[in-house]
Amino acid sequence: MSVFPGVPVDAAYHVVSGLAGLLAPLAGGLATAAAIAAFTVAIRLLLLPLSYRAIRGMAAQARIAPRVQALQKQHAGQPDRLQRELAALYQSEGTSMFAGCLPALAQWPVLSVLYLLFRSPRIAGAPNALLSHGLFGAPLGSHWLGGAGPFSAQGAVFAGLFLLLAGIGWLSARLARRINPPSARSATPAAGPGTLAAKPARTTATGLARTTATGPNRSPVTRATRTTVTGPPQATRGNTAASVSAALARVVPYFTVAVAAFVPLAAGVYLLTTTAWTLAERAFVQRALPTRPGIDRREGTG
Repeated sequence: MSVFPGVPVDAAYHVVSGLAGLLAPLAGGLATAAAIAAFTVAIRLLLLPLSYRAIRGMAAQARIAPRVQALQKQHAGQPDRLQRELAALYQSEGTSMFAGCLPALAQWPVLSVLYLLFRSPRIAGAPNALLSHGLFGAPLGSHWLGGAGPFSAQGAVFAGLFLLLAGIGWLSARLARRINPPSARSATPAAGPGTLAAKPARTTATGLARTTATGPNRSPVTRATRTTVTGPPQATRGNTAASVSAALARVVPYFTVAVAAFVPLAAGVYLLTTTAWTLAERAFVQRALPTRPGIDRREGTG
């Protein structure tokens, strides 16, 4: 192991070992797993300034959502103008379309350190004592597809971890849709029972004839009227970006399940703790946000 990753890995080893020693009288054999959870909470506390900025950004996004929809309607078909207007709006509110990503990005180095910690048989020249500890019989350094395999007691522990991560992901995606409802659905309502059909774009055909009389007893002259055929309005860059952002909000929470399948169990415990913390933050934001017109905070999102 090179010096650069070795320094944070050594530091993490001593912190987790010290926390495990403190928690051993209370947690017993689960002391090391509890120490990883406590280590995660400490990291999230250090990241509170970033989380606070992310929460402010999410609140600003919810507050300006009606203005974003109005801009999308006003500048439909003008993608460059819409992009400039949206950029100016987000800048004036001190937020961006991807507010809330910074805390997640800041945690990747920590996850990498834990990955290396529970992949290293030796730390600072001594055996890695943390590898001898486990969670409900599954070694903290084990992988889902390694060791006894997925169809074993170890695999059952990983399955429980995946279910918990998936449940938190579902709740996180649900809260994300409540806080930032998709704007494209409101900007272009679909025609259906009880709704007015959207006004179609200019639909004409080239070659429609117009007959005009040139005078008494004269043959009518047929003049071809040339018009332009235009289809549905093209999707603007703003709508595309909003769709991408909404799709990410639905998919990203489940990404942790895929990551947990390829990292040591200890890193999975970290992911479970940090995603649960993020869910609590999102729930706080959802309750703290003022109710916007036309949006019921209690409304189910399916």
